[in-house]
Amino acid sequence: MEKVGFDKVEIDPMGNVLGYIGHGPRLVAMDAHIDTVGIGNIKNWDFDPYEGMETDELIGGRGTSDQEGGMASMVYAGKIIKDLGLEDEYTLLVTGTVQEEDCDGLCWQYIIEQSGIRPEFVVSTEPTDCQVYRGQRGRMEIRIDVQGVSCHGSAPERGDNAIFKMGPILGELQELSQRLGYDEFLGKGTLTVSEIFFTSPSRCAVADSCAVSIDRRLTWGETWEGALDEIRALPAVQKANAVVSMYNYDRPSWTGLVYPTECYFPTWKVEEDHFTVKALVNAYEGLFGKAPVVDKWTFSTNGVSIMGRHGIPVIGFGPGKEPEAHAPNEKTWKSHLVTCAAMYAAIPLSWLATE
Repeated sequence: MEKVGFDKVEIDPMGNVLGYIGHGPRLVAMDAHIDTVGIGNIKNWDFDPYEGMETDELIGGRGTSDQEGGMASMVYAGKIIKDLGLEDEYTLLVTGTVQEEDCDGLCWQYIIEQSGIRPEFVVSTEPTDCQVYRGQRGRMEIRIDVQGVSCHGSAPERGDNAIFKMGPILGELQELSQRLGYDEFLGKGTLTVSEIFFTSPSRCAVADSCAVSIDRRLTWGETWEGALDEIRALPAVQKANAVVSMYNYDRPSWTGLVYPTECYFPTWKVEEDHFTVKALVNAYEGLFGKAPVVDKWTFSTNGVSIMGRHGIPVIGFGPGKEPEAHAPNEKTWKSHLVTCAAMYAAIPLSWLATE
C-alpha cells in the first residue's frame, strides 16, 4: 500500500491492515482477509502450496482464491485511482483483515465496535468468479454434550454408555437436517455433525461422556435461538438430558489481542434493487459493456458482521472461485485480478453517482 501511494497505512491493535486513499467526507471500504487455512494433506497437491505455481493464465497456491487475490487487486486499484486522478468526495478504506478463517466477521466487529470506523458501504473481495454477490446464509457452531457413567468394559451393564446415548441423537439430527428452512434466494438451511469427542478411562471401559459439534447454516428467517430450540426439542436429546449450547471464540490474534464473541454469524442479504447493487452493476457495465451475473455466496464472509450485525450494506465482487477455497491445488486467474482491480477503482465513483 505504501509503495503504490496510499495516503495513510496503519495496523490496528488486532493486527488488521488499514489503508486509506483520499480525504473526502464519504467513507467507502473494501475488504479482504489475509489469513488462510492450512494445506491439509500435501500429497493431494500437484504442486507445493507454499512455493506456488504460475502459468500464463493461472497462479496457484494456498490462499490464491481465498483470498489473497482480492487483496492484490485492491492494492493496485488504489494505484489506478491515484494514477488516473479518480479521487473525489470519498475516502476509500482498504482493509487486510485477520482471523476470518477462525471466526468470520470478528475483525469487523472490532473495527466497528472498538475503532469506531463505520463505512457507508463495503465491497467484499471474497471469490465470486467476477460476479456480483449480495448475500449469504448465516451460520453458528453448536455443541451437544451427553454424560454417562464409566465402568469396566467386561460388564458394561454396570455403567451408562454416553456414546450409545448419543447414537439416537445423531439419527434425529440427520432427520432434522431434511426439514430446515428455505429461502428462494439464499437456499436451504443445513446441519451437519462436524466433530465427535468422548472420554473414557481406557479402551476397556464404558465411555462416560460424548459430545458432538454441529455446523449449522442459517437461511433467511432462521434464528440462532430457534436453531438451538429445535435441537433441544428432539426426543433423544431430552431422553439423554443432553446439554445443547453455542460455542464461544476467544483465541488471540497474532498481536495477542483477544476479542471474545459467540460463534454466531448472522444471515444477511441486500435487495437486488438497492443502490449499492446498482453501483456495482453500473460499474461493471461501464467497464465491460455487458451486465454481470448477480448471485450469492454458499460459504461465509466478513459480511456476517458488517451487514449481519451492523446493517452496513455489503456487496461482493472478487477474483477466484468458491470451489477453489480450502481445496488442494487452489488457484486463481490472472484475468480475474485485472478485472477486479479495474472494478475496485471504478466502484467508488459509481457509488457516488448511483445513490
